[in-house]
Amino acid sequence: MDEQTLLAGLRTAVADALAHANGVLALRADHGGAVPHLFKSGDDLSDLAIAPRYPMAMIVDTLGDAWPEARLGVVARGCDERALIELAKRHQVNLDNVTVIGLACSAEQAIECRCAKPYPDALVVGQAVEGIAQDPRIAELEAMSYGQRFAFWSAQYEKCLKCYGCRNICPVCYCPTCALESDLWVETGVLAPPFPSYHMIKAMHMVGRCIACRECEDACPADIPLTTIYAALHRDTAEAFGYVAGHSIDEKPPLLLSLSGTMED
Repeated sequence: MDEQTLLAGLRTAVADALAHANGVLALRADHGGAVPHLFKSGDDLSDLAIAPRYPMAMIVDTLGDAWPEARLGVVARGCDERALIELAKRHQVNLDNVTVIGLACSAEQAIECRCAKPYPDALVVGQAVEGIAQDPRIAELEAMSYGQRFAFWSAQYEKCLKCYGCRNICPVCYCPTCALESDLWVETGVLAPPFPSYHMIKAMHMVGRCIACRECEDACPADIPLTTIYAALHRDTAEAFGYVAGHSIDEKPPLLLSLSGTMED
């Protein structure tokens, strides 16, 4: 499906949503690029845009905090929908007030992101395409010996600038106090950050939470293949607990279960 056809369908879907929503979050063309914008009833939708990818769930979270009663629509790709589901389970987003206008990614985008599910369940615009079953880099790394893998990751993490880009862009990182800024775990003023504490803390916090949007890897100025280790943890969580992040609002995250089997805040 060509871009103009997608845009025409998206404009219709946004206009329909604005009939009952206070606003619809989508991309707007701006100075040769695109920026997130909250469209409201009566706005001109001619500058609506579909690219590039943008972590929309983060903005929905922010808007919900500032405007709790607002009924919002959001143009969301598959990863955005998964992020909204995980945020809702953790009481960060109220999905009762959110309408997802699902936008499918292309086959080329699915390959680029190594995405297993490049479309949302609430698909409105575009056509669902087959995803990538598993990041091929996982098999390459698992074919190495333990020593080779340790050397590989040591070399990768030595490139880290500790810019916090991976954390700041992550749609499911929302803690008001971050362990990565605690001197107890990550010493201030040390580059590269002590191996392996910084990246292992981040990786463990992604267990049962990472929705495979690849934003962290795209944001990394040192080109560290961050999503490879998260993808491996994603696979292991599915095998050990039968849990896939962002799959269903009814599935409880395994690491948020107390001993009594109830959800913890």
